[in-house]
Amino acid sequence: MKALYLSAEGPELRTDYPSPDRPGGQALIRLDLAGICSTDLELIKGYYDFQGVLGHEFVGTVEQCDDPRWLGRRVVGSINLGCRQCRECASSGPEHCPHRQVLGIVGHDGAFAELLTLPEHNLLAVPDAVTDEQAVFTEPLAAALRIRDQIRARPSDRVAVVGPGRLGRLIAQVLALDGADVTLLGRRAWEPADAAGSWSLSLGIVDEAADNSFDRVVEATGNEAGMAHSLRLVRPRGTLVLKSTFAGSATVDLTKLVVSEIRVIGSRCGPFEPALRLLERDSIDVTSMIHGSYPLSEALAALEHAGRPGVLKILLTP
Repeated sequence: MKALYLSAEGPELRTDYPSPDRPGGQALIRLDLAGICSTDLELIKGYYDFQGVLGHEFVGTVEQCDDPRWLGRRVVGSINLGCRQCRECASSGPEHCPHRQVLGIVGHDGAFAELLTLPEHNLLAVPDAVTDEQAVFTEPLAAALRIRDQIRARPSDRVAVVGPGRLGRLIAQVLALDGADVTLLGRRAWEPADAAGSWSLSLGIVDEAADNSFDRVVEATGNEAGMAHSLRLVRPRGTLVLKSTFAGSATVDLTKLVVSEIRVIGSRCGPFEPALRLLERDSIDVTSMIHGSYPLSEALAALEHAGRPGVLKILLTP
Protein backbone atom coordinates (compact mmCIF):
# COMPACT_ATOMS: atom_id res chain seq x y z
CA MET A 1 0.00 0.00 0.00
CA LYS A 2 1.01 3.66 -0.27
CA ALA A 3 2.36 5.23 2.92
CA LEU A 4 4.42 8.24 3.95
CA TYR A 5 7.21 6.64 5.98
CA LEU A 6 9.70 8.47 8.20
CA SER A 7 13.08 6.73 8.20
CA ALA A 8 16.37 7.78 9.75
CA GLU A 9 17.17 9.52 6.46
CA GLY A 10 13.90 11.46 6.35
CA PRO A 11 10.39 11.08 4.92
CA GLU A 12 9.84 8.87 1.89
CA LEU A 13 6.79 7.79 -0.06
CA ARG A 14 6.47 4.02 -0.05
CA THR A 15 4.26 2.21 -2.54
CA ASP A 16 5.16 -1.24 -1.23
CA TYR A 17 4.49 -0.71 2.47
CA PRO A 18 2.85 -3.80 3.99
CA SER A 19 -0.79 -3.47 5.00
CA PRO A 20 -1.09 -3.51 8.80
CA ASP A 21 -1.99 -6.66 10.66
CA ARG A 22 -5.13 -6.24 12.76
CA PRO A 23 -4.64 -7.42 16.35
CA GLY A 24 -7.70 -8.53 18.30
CA GLY A 25 -9.68 -5.62 19.67
CA GLN A 26 -8.40 -3.26 17.00
CA ALA A 27 -10.11 -1.95 13.88
CA LEU A 28 -8.68 -1.81 10.38
CA ILE A 29 -9.54 1.62 8.99
CA ARG A 30 -9.35 2.83 5.40
CA LEU A 31 -8.21 6.44 5.22
CA ASP A 32 -10.67 9.02 3.91
CA LEU A 33 -8.77 12.19 4.79
CA ALA A 34 -5.73 13.15 6.87
CA GLY A 35 -4.25 16.45 8.03
CA ILE A 36 -0.60 17.49 8.32
CA CYS A 37 0.17 19.23 11.60
CA SER A 38 3.19 20.92 13.13
CA THR A 39 4.07 17.82 15.14
CA ASP A 40 4.50 15.85 11.91
CA LEU A 41 6.89 18.51 10.62
CA GLU A 42 8.83 18.57 13.91
CA LEU A 43 9.14 14.77 13.92
CA ILE A 44 10.87 15.07 10.56
CA LYS A 45 13.30 17.55 12.15
CA GLY A 46 14.07 15.09 14.94
CA TYR A 47 11.67 16.19 17.68
CA TYR A 48 11.14 12.57 18.73
CA ASP A 49 13.03 9.44 17.75
CA PHE A 50 10.21 7.97 15.66
CA GLN A 51 10.49 5.80 12.59
CA GLY A 52 7.32 4.62 10.91
CA VAL A 53 4.25 5.97 9.13
CA LEU A 54 3.53 9.57 10.10
CA GLY A 55 0.14 11.15 10.76
CA HIS A 56 -2.40 11.31 13.58
CA GLU A 57 -5.16 13.63 12.32
CA PHE A 58 -7.56 11.56 10.25
CA VAL A 59 -11.07 10.48 9.39
CA GLY A 60 -11.62 7.02 7.92
CA THR A 61 -14.02 4.13 7.41
CA VAL A 62 -13.83 0.88 9.40
CA GLU A 63 -13.22 -2.12 7.12
CA GLN A 64 -12.55 -4.86 9.68
CA CYS A 65 -13.29 -5.06 13.42
CA ASP A 66 -14.35 -7.39 16.22
CA ASP A 67 -17.43 -5.42 17.21
CA PRO A 68 -19.77 -5.44 14.18
CA ARG A 69 -21.29 -2.12 15.26
CA TRP A 70 -18.20 -0.36 13.93
CA LEU A 71 -18.17 -2.01 10.52
CA GLY A 72 -18.61 0.54 7.74
CA ARG A 73 -18.76 3.47 10.17
CA ARG A 74 -17.01 6.74 9.48
CA VAL A 75 -14.70 7.37 12.46
CA VAL A 76 -12.02 9.46 14.03
CA GLY A 77 -9.80 8.09 16.77
CA SER A 78 -8.00 9.27 19.90
CA ILE A 79 -4.30 8.85 19.34
CA ASN A 80 -3.00 7.46 22.66
CA LEU A 81 -2.85 3.69 23.07
CA GLY A 82 -2.36 2.91 26.77
CA CYS A 83 -1.65 -0.43 28.42
CA ARG A 84 -5.02 -0.23 30.28
CA GLN A 85 -3.41 -1.85 33.32
CA CYS A 86 -1.25 0.80 34.99
CA ARG A 87 -2.25 3.41 37.57
CA GLU A 88 -2.27 6.23 35.02
CA CYS A 89 -4.59 4.39 32.66
CA ALA A 90 -6.94 3.46 35.49
CA SER A 91 -7.05 6.93 37.05
CA SER A 92 -6.92 9.39 34.18
CA GLY A 93 -6.66 7.56 30.87
CA PRO A 94 -3.90 6.61 28.45
CA GLU A 95 -2.42 10.07 27.76
CA HIS A 96 0.29 9.64 30.41
CA CYS A 97 0.61 5.86 30.44
CA PRO A 98 4.35 5.10 30.76
CA HIS A 99 3.92 2.26 28.26
CA ARG A 100 1.72 4.09 25.76
CA GLN A 101 2.01 4.15 22.03
CA VAL A 102 0.88 7.22 20.10
CA LEU A 103 -0.51 7.07 16.59
CA GLY A 104 2.13 8.23 14.14
CA ILE A 105 4.36 9.55 16.95
CA VAL A 106 5.42 6.76 19.33
CA GLY A 107 5.60 3.08 18.42
CA HIS A 108 2.48 2.85 16.24
CA ASP A 109 2.20 3.51 12.52
CA GLY A 110 0.08 6.53 11.72
CA ALA A 111 -2.58 7.72 9.33
CA PHE A 112 -0.59 8.84 6.27
CA ALA A 113 -1.32 5.52 4.60
CA GLU A 114 -4.16 3.82 2.81
CA LEU A 115 -4.89 1.71 5.90
CA LEU A 116 -4.27 2.09 9.64
CA THR A 117 -5.23 0.33 12.86
CA LEU A 118 -6.50 1.60 16.20
CA PRO A 119 -8.14 -0.08 19.21
CA GLU A 120 -11.89 -0.07 18.89
CA HIS A 121 -12.21 1.69 22.25
CA ASN A 122 -10.26 4.62 20.72
CA LEU A 123 -12.83 5.16 17.98
CA LEU A 124 -15.57 7.76 17.82
CA ALA A 125 -18.28 7.83 15.18
CA VAL A 126 -18.45 10.98 13.08
CA PRO A 127 -21.95 12.55 13.06
CA ASP A 128 -23.61 12.63 9.63
CA ALA A 129 -23.74 16.44 9.69
CA VAL A 130 -19.95 16.71 10.03
CA THR A 131 -18.05 16.65 6.74
CA ASP A 132 -14.74 14.88 6.28
CA GLU A 133 -13.09 18.30 5.95
CA GLN A 134 -14.43 19.20 9.40
CA ALA A 135 -13.88 15.80 11.02
CA VAL A 136 -10.17 15.78 10.18
CA PHE A 137 -9.79 18.68 12.64
CA THR A 138 -11.19 16.65 15.57
CA GLU A 139 -7.81 15.83 17.13
CA PRO A 140 -6.35 19.37 17.13
CA LEU A 141 -9.69 20.82 18.22
CA ALA A 142 -9.71 18.36 21.11
CA ALA A 143 -6.21 19.56 22.03
CA ALA A 144 -7.54 23.12 22.08
CA LEU A 145 -10.43 22.05 24.31
CA ARG A 146 -7.96 20.56 26.79
CA ILE A 147 -6.84 24.12 27.58
CA ARG A 148 -10.44 25.13 28.19
CA ASP A 149 -10.67 22.31 30.75
CA GLN A 150 -7.46 23.43 32.44
CA ILE A 151 -8.13 27.20 32.54
CA ARG A 152 -11.74 28.20 32.32
CA ALA A 153 -11.33 31.74 30.98
CA ARG A 154 -13.68 34.30 32.55
CA PRO A 155 -15.34 37.06 30.52
CA SER A 156 -13.25 39.58 32.42
CA ASP A 157 -9.96 37.92 31.46
CA ARG A 158 -7.60 39.29 28.86
CA VAL A 159 -6.25 36.26 27.01
CA ALA A 160 -3.46 36.11 24.44
CA VAL A 161 -2.80 33.20 22.12
CA VAL A 162 0.74 33.57 20.80
CA GLY A 163 1.09 31.82 17.46
CA PRO A 164 -1.60 32.20 14.78
CA GLY A 165 -0.89 28.84 13.17
CA ARG A 166 -2.92 25.66 12.80
CA LEU A 167 -3.44 25.02 16.50
CA GLY A 168 -3.32 28.62 17.73
CA ARG A 169 -6.36 29.58 15.69
CA LEU A 170 -8.38 26.71 17.11
CA ILE A 171 -7.31 27.59 20.66
CA ALA A 172 -8.31 31.22 20.20
CA GLN A 173 -11.77 30.28 18.92
CA VAL A 174 -12.33 27.80 21.75
CA LEU A 175 -11.32 30.24 24.51
CA ALA A 176 -13.53 32.93 23.00
CA LEU A 177 -16.55 30.66 23.49
CA ASP A 178 -16.55 31.60 27.19
CA GLY A 179 -16.71 35.33 26.44
CA ALA A 180 -13.10 36.16 27.24
CA ASP A 181 -11.32 38.99 25.44
CA VAL A 182 -9.01 36.91 23.22
CA THR A 183 -6.18 38.37 21.15
CA LEU A 184 -4.38 36.28 18.55
CA LEU A 185 -0.77 37.44 18.24
CA GLY A 186 1.55 36.78 15.32
CA ARG A 187 4.95 37.98 14.12
CA ARG A 188 3.77 39.59 10.89
CA ALA A 189 1.21 42.19 9.91
CA TRP A 190 -2.19 40.63 9.34
CA GLU A 191 -3.68 40.41 5.88
CA PRO A 192 -6.91 42.46 5.59
CA ALA A 193 -8.85 39.39 4.45
CA ASP A 194 -7.55 37.10 7.19
CA ALA A 195 -10.35 34.84 8.42
CA ALA A 196 -9.40 35.27 12.08
CA GLY A 197 -10.80 38.79 12.01
CA SER A 198 -14.28 37.40 11.37
CA TRP A 199 -14.16 35.19 14.45
CA SER A 200 -14.69 38.10 16.90
CA LEU A 201 -11.02 37.94 17.85
CA SER A 202 -8.63 40.82 18.29
CA LEU A 203 -5.53 40.51 16.12
CA GLY A 204 -2.11 41.87 17.00
CA ILE A 205 1.64 41.71 16.40
CA VAL A 206 3.49 40.07 19.26
CA ASP A 207 6.44 42.51 19.22
CA GLU A 208 4.01 45.40 19.75
CA ALA A 209 2.14 43.85 22.69
CA ALA A 210 2.96 45.39 26.06
CA ASP A 211 4.72 43.52 28.85
CA ASN A 212 2.49 42.07 31.59
CA SER A 213 -0.67 42.89 29.62
CA PHE A 214 -2.57 39.59 29.72
CA ASP A 215 -4.12 37.53 32.51
CA ARG A 216 -3.66 34.28 30.63
CA VAL A 217 -1.25 33.54 27.80
CA VAL A 218 -1.22 30.43 25.64
CA GLU A 219 2.03 29.71 23.81
CA ALA A 220 1.35 27.86 20.55
CA THR A 221 4.15 29.03 18.25
CA GLY A 222 6.22 25.89 17.96
CA ASN A 223 9.45 27.82 18.47
CA GLU A 224 11.71 29.09 21.26
CA ALA A 225 11.06 32.78 20.60
CA GLY A 226 7.37 32.26 21.21
CA MET A 227 8.06 30.99 24.72
CA ALA A 228 10.07 34.09 25.59
CA HIS A 229 7.36 36.38 24.23
CA SER A 230 4.64 34.51 26.10
CA LEU A 231 6.47 34.80 29.40
CA ARG A 232 6.98 38.52 28.79
CA LEU A 233 3.28 39.12 28.15
CA VAL A 234 1.75 37.36 31.16
CA ARG A 235 0.98 39.60 34.13
CA PRO A 236 2.13 38.88 37.71
CA ARG A 237 0.17 35.96 39.20
CA GLY A 238 -1.18 35.20 35.74
CA THR A 239 -1.28 31.86 33.94
CA LEU A 240 1.01 30.66 31.18
CA VAL A 241 -0.06 27.62 29.14
CA LEU A 242 2.62 25.84 27.12
CA LYS A 243 1.33 23.97 24.09
CA SER A 244 4.31 23.72 21.73
CA THR A 245 6.34 20.63 20.99
CA PHE A 246 9.36 21.19 18.76
CA ALA A 247 12.79 19.84 17.95
CA GLY A 248 15.62 21.39 19.95
CA SER A 249 15.90 22.83 23.44
CA ALA A 250 14.44 26.12 24.65
CA THR A 251 16.64 28.59 26.54
CA VAL A 252 14.33 30.91 28.45
CA ASP A 253 14.98 33.04 31.54
CA LEU A 254 12.61 31.58 34.11
CA THR A 255 13.21 34.22 36.79
CA LYS A 256 9.84 35.86 36.14
CA LEU A 257 8.06 32.61 36.98
CA VAL A 258 9.37 32.90 40.52
CA VAL A 259 9.35 36.66 41.05
CA SER A 260 5.91 37.20 39.51
CA GLU A 261 4.43 33.92 40.81
CA ILE A 262 3.35 32.77 37.35
CA ARG A 263 1.24 29.63 37.15
CA VAL A 264 2.58 27.37 34.37
CA ILE A 265 0.46 24.63 32.80
CA GLY A 266 1.53 22.09 30.22
CA SER A 267 -1.25 21.03 27.88
CA ARG A 268 -1.43 18.19 25.41
CA CYS A 269 -4.25 15.92 24.17
CA GLY A 270 -7.91 16.60 24.80
CA PRO A 271 -11.44 15.16 24.64
CA PHE A 272 -12.83 14.11 21.26
CA GLU A 273 -16.54 13.98 22.15
CA PRO A 274 -17.00 17.73 22.78
CA ALA A 275 -14.82 18.48 19.75
CA LEU A 276 -17.21 16.52 17.54
CA ARG A 277 -20.20 18.27 19.14
CA LEU A 278 -18.72 21.69 18.37
CA LEU A 279 -18.09 20.64 14.78
CA GLU A 280 -21.61 19.27 14.47
CA ARG A 281 -23.04 22.59 15.70
CA ASP A 282 -20.69 24.50 13.37
CA SER A 283 -19.47 26.44 16.43
CA ILE A 284 -15.84 26.45 15.28
CA ASP A 285 -14.68 27.51 11.83
CA VAL A 286 -12.15 25.01 10.52
CA THR A 287 -12.65 24.90 6.77
CA SER A 288 -11.25 28.42 6.23
CA MET A 289 -7.95 27.04 7.54
CA ILE A 290 -7.59 24.52 4.69
CA HIS A 291 -4.89 25.80 2.35
CA GLY A 292 -4.49 22.80 0.07
CA SER A 293 -5.15 19.11 -0.57
CA TYR A 294 -2.89 16.49 -2.12
CA PRO A 295 -3.25 12.79 -2.93
CA LEU A 296 -1.12 10.48 -0.85
CA SER A 297 1.00 9.83 -3.94
CA GLU A 298 2.13 13.48 -3.69
CA ALA A 299 2.71 13.44 0.07
CA LEU A 300 6.26 14.81 -0.15
CA ALA A 301 5.00 17.86 -2.03
CA ALA A 302 2.27 18.21 0.60
CA LEU A 303 4.87 18.26 3.39
CA GLU A 304 6.84 20.96 1.58
CA HIS A 305 3.69 23.05 1.19
CA ALA A 306 2.71 22.58 4.84
CA GLY A 307 6.11 23.83 5.95
CA ARG A 308 5.91 27.18 4.16
CA PRO A 309 5.47 30.29 6.35
CA GLY A 310 1.86 31.29 6.82
CA VAL A 311 0.40 28.03 5.49
CA LEU A 312 -2.26 26.47 7.69
CA LYS A 313 -3.85 23.07 7.10
CA ILE A 314 -2.75 20.84 4.24
CA LEU A 315 -4.78 17.68 3.72
CA LEU A 316 -3.96 14.26 2.27
CA THR A 317 -6.43 12.09 0.38
CA PRO A 318 -5.91 8.36 -0.32
